[in-house]
Amino acid sequence: MNAFTGTSVESYKQRYINRGRLLISCPDQQGIVASVSKFLYDHGANIIESNQYSTNPSGGTFFIRIEFEMEELAERKATLEKEFRPIASVFNMEWKFTRVSELKRTAVFVSKELHCLLELLWEWQSGELMCDLALVISNHEEARSVVESFGIPFYYLPASKDIREEVEKKQLAMLQKEEIDVIILARYMQILTPNFVRAHPYQIINIHHSFLPAFVGAKPYHRAYERGVKLIGATSHYVTDDLDEGPIIEQDIERVDHRNQAEDLKKIGRSIERRVLNNAVKWHLEDRVIVHENRTIVFN
Repeated sequence: MNAFTGTSVESYKQRYINRGRLLISCPDQQGIVASVSKFLYDHGANIIESNQYSTNPSGGTFFIRIEFEMEELAERKATLEKEFRPIASVFNMEWKFTRVSELKRTAVFVSKELHCLLELLWEWQSGELMCDLALVISNHEEARSVVESFGIPFYYLPASKDIREEVEKKQLAMLQKEEIDVIILARYMQILTPNFVRAHPYQIINIHHSFLPAFVGAKPYHRAYERGVKLIGATSHYVTDDLDEGPIIEQDIERVDHRNQAEDLKKIGRSIERRVLNNAVKWHLEDRVIVHENRTIVFN
């Protein structure tokens, strides 16, 4: 465990040792909330927080996120899941239980630009981004010194379109060995192959330096400048096989004007990118995001 975060992580785990989360999506119908609440009550759970949403009360899809306290949750989780299955079957639910104290194993991919990586490291160091930050992988050496100063393993794996599949085999092996749950692309300027994406469905979070769907692909700030936009933004989304088309988790914008050159837009944009990616990652780590078709329900 890292010296920066050891105390805060242990304190967090102890504080939330009996805190659990339940995420559900299913066809909307009467009785869902009542059945789930009764199940938790019958198992001695106390509901701390509950958020729900329906796309359409008449024939739509229902989503709910519940946070609860239960004594000896770690020992009882398997039984809880087993006994919940009949209810899930009745309502045709997609669902998962998680334990708050069981931090997600996280990897960060980065290239030359370090502003998003630094934001994540600072948030992690301060205990605001609760995860088990296992490693950083880069196709450049620029991030090594800063990453290793935090006590985090850094791996340099040169990558290009000519050797992409070979490099990804190494990356996938490392991720599997480290039992990684979440991959953060903190300005990792390489396109991932379908094989890589399929191995981690809705577990890869990217930051795109544009307010999607505008300016998909490379050099969006230069294209925004050429177009004379008055607003620029950033988008954090899950990675799919379609470039920059995955379900959007978070976006933000700032106003610019005719006085701003392309380099000014990049500078302003870096600030937006940092906070947008940080928010998206935090919500994912806290199990606040449910993917529905190519959209997300975010209980933030």
